[in-house]
Amino acid sequence: MKPLVYLLLLFPGFLACSNAGKKPANNTAAPTAEVRVEVPAFNADSAWQFVAKQLAFGPRVPGHKAHEACADWMSNKMSNWADTVIVQSFRARAYTKAILDGKNIISSFNPSATKRILLAAHWDSRPYADHDPDNTKHRTPIDGANDGASGVGVLMEIGRLIHTQKLPQNIGLDIVFFDLEDYGPHNDERSSGDDGFWALGSQHWSRTPHIPGYKANFGILLDMVGAKNAVFPREYYSQQYAAWVLDKVWRTAQNMGYDNYFSNRPGMPINDDHIAVNQIAGIPMIDIIHQDPNSSNGTFYEHWHTSNDNLAQIDKETLRVVGEVVTRVVYETK
Repeated sequence: MKPLVYLLLLFPGFLACSNAGKKPANNTAAPTAEVRVEVPAFNADSAWQFVAKQLAFGPRVPGHKAHEACADWMSNKMSNWADTVIVQSFRARAYTKAILDGKNIISSFNPSATKRILLAAHWDSRPYADHDPDNTKHRTPIDGANDGASGVGVLMEIGRLIHTQKLPQNIGLDIVFFDLEDYGPHNDERSSGDDGFWALGSQHWSRTPHIPGYKANFGILLDMVGAKNAVFPREYYSQQYAAWVLDKVWRTAQNMGYDNYFSNRPGMPINDDHIAVNQIAGIPMIDIIHQDPNSSNGTFYEHWHTSNDNLAQIDKETLRVVGEVVTRVVYETK
């Protein structure tokens, strides 16, 4: 368009001659009112209940009955709201060399829309409380209230909202609950080169998505989004792979007055589900994740990978803030 405009500016006489003797046309178009999309109100009480229900099954560790029961509940619940729900079963090798059975749960809204948004969280819980201050609990599975269930609870509530207030027809949404994110090596057994044993579900999905050739315009991953006074910095890999998505989400949050949660400070690099989605699937995805360099573990919130990551740590206000921001981003995407 620029060359054309430049050419017309160079030859104003041509325009004058071509219109000689003609009545000037009235090209003034009637102003078009911008259609504002109504964003539904996020219900933090409902999101909290979804978190509590996950924990009621027990630790969601692959191979345990609680894992199977929670998967059935989530897929059935999402089937009430989404247009389609696909349970992607897969097998993956853990760092212990054990073969694990995993399930990624994908819920789609407006499946025919070509412009798509991907929202995700992991739903499994850590099989070890390997950062617990009590050494006797280092082989005990954790509840994973914040680390896993909080993100799922927020996204389930968004799914419920979309069922009650449909998205614009040109926007499609896929909510993915990734499995086997937290089955990485025990803290006492870690070594260099073991990063690939984390986020196994997102690695599988990124190589073999639920729909061959699946693409989304952008993605948002939620991880540890339920603790009181959580702070979400601009996670390093999110900045590297999807800076424009990070800008979009952070601008929305700060315009809503939530800059005390969504901080502009640079975050640490986190090995999380968004890595495979960016690197393998080629979808720009950011990670909204609570980081606290002043905690006892030096990276995440205080109760990360401990027996204290339980329902008592979940704050409805934090769930509300994150839920409102993500809901607004989804509904206001053009």
